[in-house]
Amino acid sequence: MKRLKRILAIVLLLAIIGAGLWLRPAYTPPISLWDAISGAGKSIASLEEIRLGGDDQWLLIRGRDRTKPILLVLHGDPGRPEMYMAHAFQRPLERDFVVVQWDRRGTGKSYYDDPDRPIRTSQEIADTVELIGRLQRRFGQRKVILVGHSYGSLIGAAVAQAHPELVRAYVGVGQVACTEQDEDAIQDSWLRKVAAEKGDRRTEAYAKAGGDWDRRDAIMANGGEVRGIAGPIPFAWIGLTAPEYTLADVINIQDGWVYDHDHIVFDGPPLPLARSIPALAVPAYFFQGRKDYLAPSLCVERYAAALQAPVSRMVWFDKSAHFPFLDDPEGFHR
Repeated sequence: MKRLKRILAIVLLLAIIGAGLWLRPAYTPPISLWDAISGAGKSIASLEEIRLGGDDQWLLIRGRDRTKPILLVLHGDPGRPEMYMAHAFQRPLERDFVVVQWDRRGTGKSYYDDPDRPIRTSQEIADTVELIGRLQRRFGQRKVILVGHSYGSLIGAAVAQAHPELVRAYVGVGQVACTEQDEDAIQDSWLRKVAAEKGDRRTEAYAKAGGDWDRRDAIMANGGEVRGIAGPIPFAWIGLTAPEYTLADVINIQDGWVYDHDHIVFDGPPLPLARSIPALAVPAYFFQGRKDYLAPSLCVERYAAALQAPVSRMVWFDKSAHFPFLDDPEGFHR
């Protein structure tokens, strides 16, 4: 009877916590309590919904000084937002930038389920250009620093190529550069090696056979995506502790990922990027984890070396994989 009471108490506690997460409103805490009270400071902390390309989409804008350079972050995957991770890594960035996180159409807080509305890369590029215009007018700045992560790096590179007048600098994080076939070959070669060292015969056999198999799970399990995270639960916990997300929003992260992957139409720059975007008129920096095998480092290195740009520089994160901003927030800030 005592054991049953303890179990019921735990279940009740979890139900209360779940209800609290579900019912509490989403918000973003003030940068400075004094700024929030007096309204006299320069900081900005805003969670807001705007309309881009005919669809409602959500922004998170945070910074200690609204006159600092705008850092517009384009999340990746497709369909995997990064606004829900912001509290886990971007506080250092807020010291020197106005950081704009954006849940793009169909993703995270901007999730919708409508099979008649596919997610087109070309539309996401157009949305990005429209958003930059909005930010220019709002903050009185001519250009933004554009940060594209993973799939978002395709969108970012395309915008930087087409609209250099809007972009102060381009930063590709886990830059996508190779064809899918080249990525598969590099990933299989690495997975064969690490699986053989671990005695993981199943993964080794899949990697030797090649073809169509679930490389991503194997890459995550072997530290090639996020260092120290080998499954989805830690990511879910980051979402549950994000004040900007309700429990419904956290659930929509996975729903949006599935929706985007089912309805994505790749009509943006084709791969390899060296052919479709051989040159940029803006400085380009490639932030790359040495352990990244989701967007293999070899692909990014080759692209950075071939790219014609005022600056084309590799910035290495020796202990990171595909998420250097999560692995090393202070290093990413520097």
